[in-house]
Amino acid sequence: MTATLDRSGCISCGLCTSICPEVFRMADDGIAEVYQEDVPKELEESAIEAQDGCPVSVIKVE
Repeated sequence: MTATLDRSGCISCGLCTSICPEVFRMADDGIAEVYQEDVPKELEESAIEAQDGCPVSVIKVE
């Protein structure tokens, strides 16, 4: 699975980083980013939870 995040729509709530910090982090500009695009098998569930919980639906895990 791979994770992507549309940074232009991110509202910097930090939910993704709190749910799955191994895949998502807050960049220096305060906007979330994906830093592990290829999601390891053991993190797929939490990455999907971050996708589903994103209030602006800018995360895709496929």
